[in-house]
Amino acid sequence: MRHNKKFNHLGRKSAHRKALLSNMAVSLIRHKRISTTTAKAKALQVYVEPLLTKAKSDSTHSRRLVFSELQDKEAVTELFRDIAVKIAARPGGYTRILRTGFRLGDNAEMCIIELVDYNENMLKEKVAKKAARTRRAGKKKTETETAPKAEEVVAAAAE
Repeated sequence: MRHNKKFNHLGRKSAHRKALLSNMAVSLIRHKRISTTTAKAKALQVYVEPLLTKAKSDSTHSRRLVFSELQDKEAVTELFRDIAVKIAARPGGYTRILRTGFRLGDNAEMCIIELVDYNENMLKEKVAKKAARTRRAGKKKTETETAPKAEEVVAAAAE
């Protein structure tokens, strides 16, 4: 039975796992995107999203809580100074996992985990999608309704 086994242990002892996730979180904060296996990315997502939520309130207490997890002053400074400003309006879902295929050596499933607000390509597509118009259900216009009538064309030319 698998009672109380809610997270992936990643084949490591607890101290090794905590160090791995802390180092991966620091790399994600510094580089905004890292490539790793899917299992590690899912574990990192669960680990780093509460830290990003804590960073939204810039207080001494939240800084100390985040530093106790990351143990890296530069990463904590960048998290509270730059990243927290960008994610302030977002209610959650700060990271995105994009699967990239399989590793050649052992066929492990690889992916890229990134901070959502730092991918310029996805942000451009989002703006383009908003500009597109949607078609409403209802009465369809016929050619006679869409084309201007001959009297309207003559009246416009006379003016």
